[in-house]
Amino acid sequence: MAKPTRRDEPRYSSPDERRAAGKALRDAAPRDTHADWEPPRDRRDPIDLLNESNEGRLQQLIPIRFGRMMQSPFAFYRGSACIMAADLARTPVSGIRVQACGDAHLANFGGFATPERQIIFDINDFDETLPAPWEWDVKRLAASFVLAGRYIQLSETDSARAVRAMLRSYREHVADYSEMRVLDVWYDTINVDRFLEAIEADAEGVRERVEERLERLREKNTPEFLFPKFVQDRGGEPKIIDHPPLIFHPTQEIAPGLVSHYTNGFQSYRASLSDALRILFDRYHFCDLAMKVVGVGSVGTQCAIALFMASDNDPIFLQIKQAVPSVLEPYAGKSKYGHHGQRVVAGQRLMQSASDLFLGWGTGDNGRDFYVRQLRDMKMSAVIEDFSASDLRAYGRVCGWALARAHARSGDVAMIAGYLGSSEAYDNAVCDFAVAYADQVQRDYRAFVKGVRQGRIAAMTE
Repeated sequence: MAKPTRRDEPRYSSPDERRAAGKALRDAAPRDTHADWEPPRDRRDPIDLLNESNEGRLQQLIPIRFGRMMQSPFAFYRGSACIMAADLARTPVSGIRVQACGDAHLANFGGFATPERQIIFDINDFDETLPAPWEWDVKRLAASFVLAGRYIQLSETDSARAVRAMLRSYREHVADYSEMRVLDVWYDTINVDRFLEAIEADAEGVRERVEERLERLREKNTPEFLFPKFVQDRGGEPKIIDHPPLIFHPTQEIAPGLVSHYTNGFQSYRASLSDALRILFDRYHFCDLAMKVVGVGSVGTQCAIALFMASDNDPIFLQIKQAVPSVLEPYAGKSKYGHHGQRVVAGQRLMQSASDLFLGWGTGDNGRDFYVRQLRDMKMSAVIEDFSASDLRAYGRVCGWALARAHARSGDVAMIAGYLGSSEAYDNAVCDFAVAYADQVQRDYRAFVKGVRQGRIAAMTE
């Protein structure tokens, strides 16, 4: 039986006490040690790690995954979270854990619609989410800005400025959240107005550009736009249009649930929803399902889109993604959830300020875990190819803010604030790390391309 708390015993530590405890962690893990990156002598072959990550994937799609990764070092980085996870496990940490994204590169942030139909900015990919050191997300995000800057041919100075803007924003927002009431942290969202306010000082004309993109998104996310784009009538039944190899109807070997129209899988998904959402889901009936290749790192896992109809003019598309163990598990410990779809959904709900109405999980007839969300629900991602140096710097600030808010919901934000402090010591260190690790990624990318040319890896361009 737990020992009862006496009235004269404190029930909690104050924010100041927790900040002091975080500051004390610098003794064991000084902030300047985060600058270090030197590949260890026993570092595993990156190609071996990539090949291992293909276990259980659809073999015919793996060359597409590697073909997308061949496009640039930045694309390679997006598809190789497993490599950086192994490397991050060898770097210093303070000992404070949060619900980590696990793949916090800048392309995994963006805008999307809340159930209230408001557009907010947040992290939008949680396939690798797991409790882990907060530093791992920060370092992966920092290195992504260096690689993105090089990809769009910015100077090293401009790329470093974007990294510093992100790191400073993260540190300052962590400090802000450490002063806030817990509920206020959970209520906090980055809506369009706050997003624009955060970046307008650097990104000239950004309001007009964002509003134009939002208007196009609203047009493209209507049933009138999506339905004819993805569906055709076959014998009076709406069917998803095949566009192989990126969209195709699966065989029974790939999807055993095909015969039963995926009844068992959708029933298990339905069981993950609240009572109210089950009533909503039951308004729709299943029409068709097709495999759809998405992303970079996800290519080869079983991803699909399913068409449901409530009436002739009332469709909805759900995206179904296979959930596999997080790349962080070998280094941060196994998930407490036996179902990896549940792991993804629980992590997403914990880190995001608002999540998709249809977010849930289930198990297919093939025994694979999956999670479900709406397809293209007003999702807006950064088009970094159009970025200027000031755009990248402004985007860094808002990504740092979003990551700080996500970490503040699950971790001891006052301890993180105490560890970071008010100086630029940690910023300087991680900026150095980001540059050094981006160099490592480019070396790994060259080895990867060489492996493709030597026939060690099969890659296919689309």
